[in-house]
Amino acid sequence: MNSRQRSILIVAILASFVPFLDGSIVNVALPAIVDELGGGVVTSQWVLDGYLLTLASLILLAGSISDSFGRVRVLAAGLVIFGIASVACAIAPSAGLLIAARVVQGIGGALLVPSSLAIITSNFDGALRSRAIGLWTGWTGVAFIAGPVFGGALVDLVGWRWIFGANVVPILVTILLLRRVSDPAGSHSGVRIDILGAVLGSVGLAGPVFALIESERLGWLSPAVLVPLVVGLASFVAYLLWERRAPHPMLPLSLFSVRNFAVGNLATAFIYAALSLAPLVVTLYLQQVVGAPAILAGLASLPGALIPLFLSGTFGSLAGRYGPRWFMAIGPAVAAVGVTSMFLVGSDFSFWWQLLPGLVVFGLGITITVAPLTSAVLSAVDSSRSGIASAVNNAVSRVAGLIAIAFLGSILAGPLDLDGFRRVLVVAATLLVLGAVTSAIGISNRAAKIDPAAESAADGARPSDGTAPSQA
Repeated sequence: MNSRQRSILIVAILASFVPFLDGSIVNVALPAIVDELGGGVVTSQWVLDGYLLTLASLILLAGSISDSFGRVRVLAAGLVIFGIASVACAIAPSAGLLIAARVVQGIGGALLVPSSLAIITSNFDGALRSRAIGLWTGWTGVAFIAGPVFGGALVDLVGWRWIFGANVVPILVTILLLRRVSDPAGSHSGVRIDILGAVLGSVGLAGPVFALIESERLGWLSPAVLVPLVVGLASFVAYLLWERRAPHPMLPLSLFSVRNFAVGNLATAFIYAALSLAPLVVTLYLQQVVGAPAILAGLASLPGALIPLFLSGTFGSLAGRYGPRWFMAIGPAVAAVGVTSMFLVGSDFSFWWQLLPGLVVFGLGITITVAPLTSAVLSAVDSSRSGIASAVNNAVSRVAGLIAIAFLGSILAGPLDLDGFRRVLVVAATLLVLGAVTSAIGISNRAAKIDPAAESAADGARPSDGTAPSQA
């Protein structure tokens, strides 16, 4: 790895670290936010979901913009938007303004995540690409899992507003480093943005996600839930139909004819749904049932943060050398063993013997999985389409997490207690096993790629029914 590639990797990690950290750090600050700004459960819900809603619904559009206008330019825009929104969150005088600023943060996050990963895939090749992706996933995994630790410390020591204000320093550093980075010649397509596809796709994601969020509070028969759900589903169907015939589709459906891309995203849905459920229910159980303070509950995430930090690059390199299939199959199975071992938790609670071993094994399994999975999905397509490929994979992971968390209340079937805790563990372990089986059966170590020139030729010869060409 030369000095230029090291600079690119540092920029990519920093640019994605902040939104991943922000996505998890807020959880432990919610009680303090509600105490100061009021609004109860509604404020708590929308401080979290306002961010996730725009992030999930716009991430496909952001990937398309990244491929069309260049990763460096889009990264810079995302950093500026996220930084300004973070300052607005830190000084927000009311719950409504805080939620509005969180919505804008989601827009910035949507621009950052796919572009940061795409800038790696367009500047690294072969095993070195796999290692770089491994390091990227390791550090973003640290941000996602360690957020509660950092957030708990800030809330207890200096106040909740600093969880947003602290974003400013790494954003400024990343902007300065970004000045040294440029896109490789010919790395972006420059095609026009598919405006209709962007609108239909965004509404198609936002409507159902909004309905899932609000259904528990308002009920499925409420017009405020039914209308967004119906409009969203109709928009998503229209989006798929349009993308089959659009002259410059935002999401070329031929991507899903590539085996590793399609199977990898299905495995992503299972694995990230479990990754959203298991750490969340552990944190909640420690606080609400065991009675641990927020900062101590957050410390439980350290095993899952430290393991990927040290080993993700290694497993990324191994997957680049031997192929991703068995890493993607064994990793979720190991994580499922870790989740299942948490059944040792009982009424006489012992963190060291009942919970810590399972958290360590779970963290190891996720570390084995994530870098090979990401590499398998992105390496399946040409680097000129890596922005949209990354956006699709990130959208799948975010939506899977949103859906899993939306059903958390139904899984618990009442207040969180030991029985409910174990039911969530069963669901998380089952999802991980499904991810392992899907990868073992479906992932190939010799993936075909879509070449843009061949795709254009195929599009020109494509039958009028829009059927995608088959891949070898």
